[in-house]
Amino acid sequence: MKGLLLRLSALDADAESAVRVIAYFDALVAARADAASLVRATAALAECGAGLATPDTGRVRYSEDGMPRSADGSTEPKHVSGWMSLGGGGRVWLERPGPPRPLDELVLERMAIAAQAINTRARPSLHIADPALVELVLSDRESAEDRARALRLLGLLPDVTVRAMAISLPAGMDVGVQAVALMARGRLGRRTVRVAVLGRMAAVLLQDRTAAASPSGDLRVALAERLSGRTSTTADDQPAETSAGGQQVSAGFDWSTGPWDGAAQPRVGIGGPVDGLDARHSWRQACLALRFAAPGSADSLVVDYSELGSVALLADVPVDRLRSNPDVRALDGLAQAPSGAADIAVLEAYCQANSLRQAAAVLHLHHSSVAARVAHLEDVLGWRLDEPEGRFRARLALLARRLATAL
Repeated sequence: MKGLLLRLSALDADAESAVRVIAYFDALVAARADAASLVRATAALAECGAGLATPDTGRVRYSEDGMPRSADGSTEPKHVSGWMSLGGGGRVWLERPGPPRPLDELVLERMAIAAQAINTRARPSLHIADPALVELVLSDRESAEDRARALRLLGLLPDVTVRAMAISLPAGMDVGVQAVALMARGRLGRRTVRVAVLGRMAAVLLQDRTAAASPSGDLRVALAERLSGRTSTTADDQPAETSAGGQQVSAGFDWSTGPWDGAAQPRVGIGGPVDGLDARHSWRQACLALRFAAPGSADSLVVDYSELGSVALLADVPVDRLRSNPDVRALDGLAQAPSGAADIAVLEAYCQANSLRQAAAVLHLHHSSVAARVAHLEDVLGWRLDEPEGRFRARLALLARRLATAL
């Protein structure tokens, strides 16, 4: 980008200078600059600090000498001389210590346009896929040649890492629509995403060339925002894509509507990364992880197979044995009480937290209320929940009950 060397101090506030600024940012977009390159180039042009913040990129800041501002430990700008908002909750800004220069407003405007172009490129390639092709990719019976052909027809590459996900909703809810909405809001960056409805579940295939980390964190954030009512979707937030069959579909589903309490929440299982031709192995892991997912918090709704570790061995226990276990039956009896759902939620939170206060924070209750409920649970179940062994027993029983009721 040697041809982009330009400084505002060398420009006058005239039409010719404005055209040069516009051309500067057009060249950045044409060169497919990423967020960091855009901010660094803007800081060099403006001869002051510059920044960009979006849900996809996070906060990116550079000083005029090309150094990241976060390197000195300062994540928040001390002085913002001008800023401009972006669609989807983002913004760009300049950190000029003195008075603004005549072209600063134009710089911010063109930086915002470039940032929106970058953000559009970074959105996931989200397609509603042909279920028959996805079933073929996930099949144990089909040949490698047939699976490779199906992957290519889906727009995926057989020799690039793929990760499968399984999403479930109660009967009567459109799991396909909800899966598309979740993927669109999940900040999945440049991953290629394919969604297909297989029976009562949605199968999702994720692929990119960098073998990116698990999407579990991003999906939990998206679900946490939805559960707390903070998410708002607009037409600018989500793309409309074309399916494998050429049908236009919208990922801009307004998922602020519809039942989302208790069992109506989507459950997500995530498989591990595998070669494209081995997607069926990741799918099996995703389906197993889905059995461990439970309504409640975003953490319990999204389960990554790689995070289960030895706990995954519980899935090998026959369901009849799980259901007949005395501890599982005790939890079933507890759940039938008028306050059963709340009691199970408190027990889940307390077993996962390190203290009553942490459990109370998760449940949005006063810690004294949680303490009273825990004492009640000890009386009903006969378990000492203030001791590690008692909490382990309760946690194991909760997991066993989850597996017993997931099928």
